[in-house]
Amino acid sequence: MTDTAGPAAVTVTPAGAGAGPGAAPGERHRPHGLGSSLPAADAETKALGTYPYTADLWAEGLLWAAVLRSPHPHARIKRIDTSAAAAMPGVRAVVTHEDVAGEAGLGRRPGARPAFAAEVVRHHGEPVAAVAADHPETARLAAAAVVVEYEVLDPVTDPEKSFEAAPLHPEGNLIRHIPLRHGDPGAAGEVVVEGLYRVGRQDPAPIGAEAVLAVPRPDGGVEIYTASTDPHADRDRIAACLGLTEEQVKVYVTGVPGALGDREDLSFQLPLALLAIHTGSPVKLTATREESFLGHGHRHPTLLRYAHHADREGKLIKVEAQLLMDAGAYAEDASEALAAAVSFAAGPYVVPNAVIDGWAVRTNNPPSGYLRGEGAMQVCAAYEGQMDKLAARLGIDPAELRARNVLATGDALPTGQTVTCPAPVAQLLEAVRSAPMPALPKDGPVEDWLLPGGPDGAGEPGAVRRGVGYALGMVHQLGAEGTDEVSTATVKVDGTAEGTVATVLCAAVETGQGFATLARQIVQEVLGVEDVQVAPVDTDQPPAGPGGRGRHTWVSAGAVERAAKMVRTQLLQPLATKFGMSVELLSIADGKITSYDGVLSTTVAEALEGKELWATAQCRPHPTERLNETGQGDAFVGLSFAAVRAVVDVDVELGAVRVVEMAIAQDVGRVLNPRQLRARIEAGVIQGVGAALTEHLRVARGVVRRPDLSGYALPTALDAPEVRIVKLAEERDVVAPFGAKSAGAVPVVVSPAAVAAAVRAATGRPVNRLPIRPQSAVGAP
Repeated sequence: MTDTAGPAAVTVTPAGAGAGPGAAPGERHRPHGLGSSLPAADAETKALGTYPYTADLWAEGLLWAAVLRSPHPHARIKRIDTSAAAAMPGVRAVVTHEDVAGEAGLGRRPGARPAFAAEVVRHHGEPVAAVAADHPETARLAAAAVVVEYEVLDPVTDPEKSFEAAPLHPEGNLIRHIPLRHGDPGAAGEVVVEGLYRVGRQDPAPIGAEAVLAVPRPDGGVEIYTASTDPHADRDRIAACLGLTEEQVKVYVTGVPGALGDREDLSFQLPLALLAIHTGSPVKLTATREESFLGHGHRHPTLLRYAHHADREGKLIKVEAQLLMDAGAYAEDASEALAAAVSFAAGPYVVPNAVIDGWAVRTNNPPSGYLRGEGAMQVCAAYEGQMDKLAARLGIDPAELRARNVLATGDALPTGQTVTCPAPVAQLLEAVRSAPMPALPKDGPVEDWLLPGGPDGAGEPGAVRRGVGYALGMVHQLGAEGTDEVSTATVKVDGTAEGTVATVLCAAVETGQGFATLARQIVQEVLGVEDVQVAPVDTDQPPAGPGGRGRHTWVSAGAVERAAKMVRTQLLQPLATKFGMSVELLSIADGKITSYDGVLSTTVAEALEGKELWATAQCRPHPTERLNETGQGDAFVGLSFAAVRAVVDVDVELGAVRVVEMAIAQDVGRVLNPRQLRARIEAGVIQGVGAALTEHLRVARGVVRRPDLSGYALPTALDAPEVRIVKLAEERDVVAPFGAKSAGAVPVVVSPAAVAAAVRAATGRPVNRLPIRPQSAVGAP
């Protein structure tokens, strides 16, 4: 597709174009519709490397951008001199905070990141200036030639010291405090165990390059091509920052190479939009890996102090917790993450009494942001550590202790909200407990052993201990605390002599969660039309919101289903009237329309020939409310749960850990696409294993150390354990469209805690920090 935007022609291939629907091998009994393993339309092009991403786009007269970032985590800007950079041959524009005509903030919340640092730099890598030039190397040299005079200030990098430190922001250092009180704060148990836990700074580390193309419009506005997961929010923030109307800014979503929350951040878009307007030419930036690490948010590092009270039989009496989240330099998503952490601080267990305090504070560390399972993952690592410690104190099997306390439908969270959705936590735990164990290394030849540390591990087989650990966890679905979740979708059907084609228009971005495939399946199911296309996303369509927390499976897919059913009524009503029956007595299956008595039988193609039908619908779940001054309130639309059993081998002399197997049982509501669901669960487990063992963005005195993939260790195929999905609990949530629940986040939440529990079992060490350091895994039970 060639889309003319202002003075330049941008060549864009729509995501998902070119590949039609088809059945997965071995599933011909269910070739399409809900419940089939319909492959993604773009799967083949992505696998072959021919799929076009933003970094592949080109425009006539294209310029290249570079961003100058602060080398200091905290400094006062005394002077910015751009004259030398602007005078370099080939440089077309240099912009700073002085060129931001509207609001300075980039983020979605008050106190979010500014487009450029103005008077003060608050974190290492904060943008200070941006350059556009006719060659990428010229742009980089010009950015380096911008002279910035800093007065270096002492950074505040310890969140515990943030309370007493001088304000880093006009709104102060405390972003939010939630003092949750549930039941009797004075209650006490016969047995009390305490613990201190730390969860590190995990980065989303997107494999696909982050890139933006900005194209000026004749009306003084700008068009943005990027892998956004919330294009309407991007449009609104860009318009506010540039002093433009929303109509002057248009965002086209190009192919998203997967997203874990990082692409909800607005980072490179505004500098490029400014440069495009200043130069009157298209401007493009493809971020380096270092810029990627410095430019987006990370998981909130969290310090957690716990005390669990129980009786002698192991029944929980009270949970006390203090949670401190490091939001970094700006607020971003800290308030939402804190709400999830406080609400789920006791886990999927019945806890009659709770005293939980949570704080989110600013520091001069890199900004934190949204990442799958944000808030819930940090507390899961801590409360499951406490359950292991309590089991050891009481001499009860860790899995049995959990079974005595599990949450069920009808129980209440510490927030006072009753769990009304299916909560088969006991079934999930039993499924992983009863799953067969993997074979022991001694069952094979010594030379075939996979030792911790890799295929050529330096340790000795005699130093290897096997550990088994359990963990339970939960996440919320959709936004929380009053977030207005709404999505709009249009379904069009054209019947021609060449065939029948249905088109879905919805601004829900396909981020790898499978929405585009699900939308096709819904239309196939409701209308019996096999050829279904999903239109590319841009901001001319009504908003659908961000892609996290399973909202597109619920809200956007719900809108698609409603629109498809409206078209179905339009299609069937004339036939029903002709034969003197109601629409409800007609059914569509396998491309045929039949009546209950068999009198009417025709094909969908015949009924649609020469017609164009369409309908638009919205889906909006029931409202939620903000937690009150004691942390009480119905803050969540729905919940999903999982249980994981981790089996690990630990070299107790070297502290090396190999995850042998992760057995998972998950509450999914309803399986809509078996193959994609399993892929989502497996990917979430592997991300959780990375958080448990290797993934940690190192920051020293506010400065990011080695922001690259050699300094930040992602798990590879050699680190990936066998992921055994032992149970998919299909108890439909009656308030959710199709009854399905989100699938990608809860494995990320539970897996790190399970790995830590297994390492505890193997070593006898407390293991109270993620990722697990080698010195924490040295020992013997």
